[in-house]
Amino acid sequence: MSTSQAFFEFIENTITPIAARVASQRHVMAVRDGFIAAMPFMIVGSFLLVFAFPPFSADTQLGFAQWWLRIAKEYQGQILTPFNMSMGIMACYISAGIAYNLAQSYKLEAFPISMLGLMAFLLIAAPLKDGMLPASNLGGTGIFTAIIVAIFTVELVRLLKAYNIGIKLPEQVPEKIRHSFNMLIPALVIILTLYPLNLFIQHQFGMLLPEAIMAIFKPLVSASDTLPAILLATLLCHILWFAGIHGAAIVGGILQPFYLVNLGANQAALAAGHPLPHVFIEAFWSFFITLGGSGATLGLVLLYMRSKSAHLRSVGGLGIVPALFNINEPIIFGSPIVMNATMFIPFVFAPMINATIAYFAIQAGLVGKVIALVPWTAPAPIGAAWGAGWVMGNGILVLLLIALDLLIYLPFFKIYEKQLLEQEALEEQDTPEHGGVAQTA
Repeated sequence: MSTSQAFFEFIENTITPIAARVASQRHVMAVRDGFIAAMPFMIVGSFLLVFAFPPFSADTQLGFAQWWLRIAKEYQGQILTPFNMSMGIMACYISAGIAYNLAQSYKLEAFPISMLGLMAFLLIAAPLKDGMLPASNLGGTGIFTAIIVAIFTVELVRLLKAYNIGIKLPEQVPEKIRHSFNMLIPALVIILTLYPLNLFIQHQFGMLLPEAIMAIFKPLVSASDTLPAILLATLLCHILWFAGIHGAAIVGGILQPFYLVNLGANQAALAAGHPLPHVFIEAFWSFFITLGGSGATLGLVLLYMRSKSAHLRSVGGLGIVPALFNINEPIIFGSPIVMNATMFIPFVFAPMINATIAYFAIQAGLVGKVIALVPWTAPAPIGAAWGAGWVMGNGILVLLLIALDLLIYLPFFKIYEKQLLEQEALEEQDTPEHGGVAQTA
């Protein structure tokens, strides 16, 4: 058995079953779906952040730029209010969303439990101070706490229900009221467990529980922003895709908390006038690494559209429009790329080369770092510029990377095209019109 065959069998027999179990694990799915539920609020909030911090220098001579800078400075508080109520408290939405989806997976009363999860998070993340709720832990710094508290809340309700601990009301009582009263005991248990723990940590270490959790995760957050971590995540994602598993869903679900923590830190630095600290944010992944979708296949689609092979040409024609919006399932499964040994090297390594070039370009200050959450379906040049506050250099780098990806795919495309042309020629010879033997039913 050749080395390549052994490697592909290892992927199919070992990696694929493990990845499938992880992808279908209820807590992983709940976290992923909780982030998805909060996404609209965060995208809108990020969009408004750009208005508060125009992409112009203070000494610009452009009349429009001067007007925008003046308006942004004068009304910054009003402009940032929607941002503060969306991105600024995103951990609240995430906590409620995760609790809701996890409760649904257990077939529990999802909405009351999601409200309970939100209450539990606020209890430890924003205790009243000087008559106000502090919001410092409701944004990016509270994300890991939101995940933990949401899961704890649902598992607590499930445990109490399993042991029939709760207030029992007659069936004659309206259903909504019964569901509401079902939350009384869980709410009391949460207050008697999480709140004392929060007070103890505050007394012993001078910090709230979210701050302590963030301190624990800080090394991981820092490590996630390094090039080796980015390359490892990219490699894992594309090996899973090659095996037929939705690698972006699995790896993206794991990385989502780190994306948002890094994004929150960049936005806080922007508001304070400090240098932006982080590179690895979702817009970096979507618009620099996976151009046209996983595998950076937009360049490959362009090659398909001019292919001599009828099959590849039709796949390219069907896939070009979705690829412009970073959707490439038609290419991955239509080519197919899954378990296609010819396409393995460019599919896995083109995104890694993109990541390396973009990482060093950002570190060198040639392009801007991400400050906004952008829909991943935005066309890559637009999304890259938008995510950095409309830095046009980001869009130019994307176009260069697409051209590079096309060149990386070109020799492998030629090999695969030749294989298909030979198959198509044999099939054409076998048709009755060309003297072949007709098939009978």
